[in-house]
Amino acid sequence: MASKDRIQRQKEETRNSILDAAYAIVKEEGWEGLNMRKIADRIEYTAPIIYEYFANKQAIIEELTCKGHNNLTKLVKAASETETHPDKKLQAMWVAFWNFAFANKELYQVMFGVEMKCCVQSDNFERETTYQLFVKCIEEIMQDQQPTGAEVKIKYFTFFSVIHGLISVNMIGNGLSETTNEQIFKDAVVAITRSLYKQEEIPVKETTSS
Repeated sequence: MASKDRIQRQKEETRNSILDAAYAIVKEEGWEGLNMRKIADRIEYTAPIIYEYFANKQAIIEELTCKGHNNLTKLVKAASETETHPDKKLQAMWVAFWNFAFANKELYQVMFGVEMKCCVQSDNFERETTYQLFVKCIEEIMQDQQPTGAEVKIKYFTFFSVIHGLISVNMIGNGLSETTNEQIFKDAVVAITRSLYKQEEIPVKETTSS
């Protein structure tokens, strides 16, 4: 049994080494620079060994994409647990989303299709997703209005469209300073959060991306 456990552990370590090497190459050369030979050279294995774990480059990209989505979900969930007030919670979650994008630029590009085709293999995602976390929080804020599922979905995609758009133009380059871009992000999050409330309700004023 110990021998089987050791073999399984070694296989998992090799698999992770392949993924780590692949992402290191991507960070240096971009997704177009990734290939199986470079991965094998990076970890000093032969190419056939790499193919024992992944059928092709696309399989590696899909695995990295899934890991990226799972990591993003964990970060957004952790951010939601730092606040108790629903609108502060929602703003903290979008800050986590924003920070993830710039800390993991190459992953974000392939996860959400920035300057390249989006890669998604949803059956490998963990059960809870960032979408579900955001929707749950939006529903909590809007509960007195008894919104329909469609209305909540519209609010989520309003957030996502604006924030993903800001992230995308930042990555491509919009000529604005980092400080200006962060202020635009903060203003957008606060403004959309306020739109979730009835007119007589007063939401939280400010958010921060640091």
